Amino acid sequence: MAPPLGAGLRDTFGGIDIYLFDQLLRGHFDERRRVLDAGCGDGRNLRFLLAQGFDCFATDRDPRAVEHVRHMAASVAPATPAAHFQVAEVDQQPWPNDSVDAVICSAVLHFADDADHFGRMLRELWRVLAPGGLLFARLASNIGLEALLGPGGRRVSLPDGSDRFIVDEPLLMTWTARLGARLADPLKTTVVQGMRSMTTWCVVK
Repeated sequence: MAPPLGAGLRDTFGGIDIYLFDQLLRGHFDERRRVLDAGCGDGRNLRFLLAQGFDCFATDRDPRAVEHVRHMAASVAPATPAAHFQVAEVDQQPWPNDSVDAVICSAVLHFADDADHFGRMLRELWRVLAPGGLLFARLASNIGLEALLGPGGRRVSLPDGSDRFIVDEPLLMTWTARLGARLADPLKTTVVQGMRSMTTWCVVK
C-alpha cells in the first residue's frame, strides 16, 4: 500500500518552506545551483536541494544544528564536503565575496537585535551573493497588523508571545534600493489571525 500523501511528500521534500518551494516551482533556482542557507537550523530547506545535486552551503550559530546538517548531507549527498557547513553568525559569514548564486534566510532576520544589526546581516548576505543572485528572505513584519504592532524597524513583543525585530514595507523597499537590488516578486505576506505577520522578500542582485 502506498504511504499517505503527506508522508510521501515529506520523504521527497522534507520540511521545505512552502514559500521557498514556490520559488523552485517558478524556476528561480534553475540556474542558481550554488546555494547558501544562512541560519539553516535543522536543514529543512536544504534536504531537497542536496538530493537534487545543488552545491549547498550552510551556517548557523548553533553547533548542534550544523552537526545535524552535516549528518543529513552525508546521507543525502555524500560527495558534499562537511566544510560546506559552518558555525557562524549571519553577519559574519565565512564565504568569499560573490561565491553563491542564491541565499536562503528563512525566519532568521527577525532575530536582529536592532536596526543596525539587521543592516549588518543584510550587507553580509549581499556580500557573498554573486551578481544576478537571488536573496530569499522570510521574516516577521507589521504588514496587515500595523494598527496592532506599530511601525517596523524595531523589536516588538508579538501577540503570539515571541519577541521579534519587525520590518514594514517602507523599510524593505528602502533596503532594496540601498542594496541596488530589484524585486524578484512583489512582497507577499501571510497574516496569522492577529498573532503574527510573515513577509517573503525576494530580491535579485
